[in-house]
Amino acid sequence: MTTPRTGPATPTLDLLARPSGGFAMVAMDQRESLRQMFAAATGERAGDDTLTAFKLAVAREVGPHASGFLIDQDYGFDRVAAEGLIPGGLIIAVDSLQQSSDGPVEDTSIDERVDLAAARRAGAVAAKLLLIWRDDEHRRRRLDIAAAFVRRCAEAGLLSVLEGVAKPTATAGPGSGETAGPAAFDGPAAIREAAAELAGLRPSLYKAQVPLGGAAPEERLVDECAKLDEVIPVPWVVLSQGVDRDDFPAAVRAACRAGASGMLAGRAIWSDLVGSGSSGLAAALRARAVPRLRRLAEIVDEYARPWSAR
Repeated sequence: MTTPRTGPATPTLDLLARPSGGFAMVAMDQRESLRQMFAAATGERAGDDTLTAFKLAVAREVGPHASGFLIDQDYGFDRVAAEGLIPGGLIIAVDSLQQSSDGPVEDTSIDERVDLAAARRAGAVAAKLLLIWRDDEHRRRRLDIAAAFVRRCAEAGLLSVLEGVAKPTATAGPGSGETAGPAAFDGPAAIREAAAELAGLRPSLYKAQVPLGGAAPEERLVDECAKLDEVIPVPWVVLSQGVDRDDFPAAVRAACRAGASGMLAGRAIWSDLVGSGSSGLAAALRARAVPRLRRLAEIVDEYARPWSAR
C-alpha cells in the first residue's frame, strides 16, 4: 500500500505566543493603506522605498518586543527575514489586495507570487490571509479561497492566520460602488457570522474585528466579544483597524476577558509616527510605540485565554 504524501509538520502556536500563552503581535503588512497614511501625514505620495524603510524601522525597534510580526513580501519580508530582526514568530502576508490608491481594500485573493515553502525556509512560521466578508453572491468563492489558504499552509508546514473583515453588501448594480447604509448593516452580527463561517475552516488562528469599533463601554464590549467567542472554535485575536488608538487597550482587555487570546495590531501601535521623518523615527518608535506594545502585552498576559486552552 502506498503511503500518502504529507507536507512538513505544522509548528504550534507557541511560536507566536508569549510565555503566558497569549499573543501580542505587530502587523506591518499594510500596503496602499500605509501609502494613504503617509499622504495624510505629509501631503505627498510616498514611494516604495519610503514604505519599506518605515516597515524595517518598525521591525528593528518594535519587533523585538512582539511575540509575532506580520509583514508583506513586497515591502520588507525578505530583509526582515535575512537580517533576523524578529526574535518572535515571523508571519508573511499572502493576500493580494484589490484596493484603489485612495480607497479601502474591497476584495482579496491569494497572492500566487508568494512561495510558502520558500517563506518557511527563510524563517516564517505562519502566513496570513485577509478576507473581505460580505453576504453576497461571492460568498462561496471567498469561502473556497479561505479553505485553500488553510490547506496550503498546512501542506507547507506553516501556521495559518485567517483574518475576516465584514463589510456591507453592495446594494446597487455591479461596479456602482454603493453599499448599504449604516442603519442597514448590523456590524456585530456580521462580524459573528463571518467568524463562524471562516473560523469554522479551522485555521490555526483567527483574527477578528473588535465589535462596535471598540467605541462602547467595556462591559458592553465584553458582552459582544463573548457572543463572538461562542462561534469561534479556534484561538482568536483582535485587530486594531477601525478602533481609535486610545480605545484599543480597553478593547483588547474586553476581548481577552471574553475569551480572546490577544491581539495582532498595527495602527494602534505606530500609526501616529507615520511621516515623522527618518532621522528621528527610531527614537520615536522606542519612546512611543514600544511602551504601547508593552502595555498591550501586559493586558494580554493578565486577561487573555492561553491559546492551548481553546
